[in-house]
Amino acid sequence: MKKKFILALDQGTTSSRAILFDQSGTPVASQSLEFRQIYPHPGWVEHEPMEIWATQIETARNVLQKAGIEASAVAAIGITNQRETTVVWERGSGRPMGHAIVWQCRRTAEICRELVRGGYGDEVRKRTGLLLDPYFSGTKIRWILDHLPDARRMAENGDLLFGTIDSWLVYNLTGRRIHVTDYSNASRTLLLNLQEKKWDPFMLQLLGIPEAMLPRLCSSSEVYGVSDSGLLGEAIPIGGIAGDQQASLFGQACFSKGMGKNTYGTGCFLLLHTGRQPVFSQSGLITTIAWGIGGKVEYALEGSVFIGGAVVQWLRDGLKIIDHAQESEALALSVKDNGGVYFVPAFVGLGAPHWDMDARGTILGLTRGSTRGHIARAALESIAYQSRDILECMERDSGLKFETLKVDGGATANRFLMQFQADILGRPVVCARVAETTAQGAAYLAGIAVDFWKGQAEIAQNWVAGPTYFPKMDPSERERLYQQWLRATERARKWHQS
Repeated sequence: MKKKFILALDQGTTSSRAILFDQSGTPVASQSLEFRQIYPHPGWVEHEPMEIWATQIETARNVLQKAGIEASAVAAIGITNQRETTVVWERGSGRPMGHAIVWQCRRTAEICRELVRGGYGDEVRKRTGLLLDPYFSGTKIRWILDHLPDARRMAENGDLLFGTIDSWLVYNLTGRRIHVTDYSNASRTLLLNLQEKKWDPFMLQLLGIPEAMLPRLCSSSEVYGVSDSGLLGEAIPIGGIAGDQQASLFGQACFSKGMGKNTYGTGCFLLLHTGRQPVFSQSGLITTIAWGIGGKVEYALEGSVFIGGAVVQWLRDGLKIIDHAQESEALALSVKDNGGVYFVPAFVGLGAPHWDMDARGTILGLTRGSTRGHIARAALESIAYQSRDILECMERDSGLKFETLKVDGGATANRFLMQFQADILGRPVVCARVAETTAQGAAYLAGIAVDFWKGQAEIAQNWVAGPTYFPKMDPSERERLYQQWLRATERARKWHQS
């Protein structure tokens, strides 16, 4: 039987999703399940690893049923995942050592401060392309080894394994046989030497992490193994792995130096392809591996906004001024402007370009005339302002100018947000026709590994533009609004220390 589909598993920060793609790169069926967000202390964010696995395999089974196909019609599985989120589990039993520490979690801030005070910042950046921030996995592993009973002894005896979510999924998909990661995810751990493409002994020693815990490094497109036949009804090759933002860059067909995109998910992530040599930022961006294919590694500059679409979830779940995320657009449009209200959603600190782990969420400019409409509008506007912060840094670092901005992710369905993004940037915003380019990129990487697609040229032909938004705002108004945003951001900074 001819294999007709690729199954993409898109394990995100708030939900697990499975999407089937056909030969044209078009989604033919999808299934999504949310899972718990656990906040044991202010600034801490956790997930239950077994819940992540349970929801992900359930969506995979459900999407095959929804499409009315058997596993035999699936050529390969591609995996994309929330990055930096850290799981440590027992080698023998597969039992997690407590909850996963999520990329948003701030608990390792003091570890990072100690390392910065020790003068390690420049050396860490030179080796890894990253900053000493709780965002990345390395300090999370150290925290687990230092705080969970018996964890360090077990790790030193070779009894514990570490993985980001891609590794955790592959381990469970293969019946606990395979422990791997790809270069894109490895480049987010603080443990990979960016130039040598190997685990870095200096970083392992600095953070006190035994190398025996770490997964085997692999390319982003190869057959790592097959799924256990009991899970989906047949053993299916697992052929692609990439962190969610690198997968999106691939799905947007940004295959050449100078091409970039912005993804609007839980956070916002702007990536610019920089070719086969790493480019180091002078503006607070990070250097990351985009993907590795066929023995060749390609790099990207990245700006990471920690709270993007998650601010809309907070309107729903925290403030409870909407019942569904989709209501945010109508609520924002219920007022003619933001009424002077600015919302800096620094719930877990600020990412690029500020890297302020002590910033906290702030709403400014409230008056007796302020309404929930103004707050909703300010929340959506904050996503666009933060993206402009990143884009301007990226243009300075690269010497390139984005004539248009390619965008994807769930929030691109919000027409108010996309129009405001075009207005505040002063340039067109082009949505991909397939909004779920993260899952699409994982599918493409898996498909290349099994010759479902012949290569990047064939994939590039599949990319089609969706809605395009052109700037309409007067330039003087654009700059007035943005300068007010910069003032608001300054007031949110360093709050936790005061």
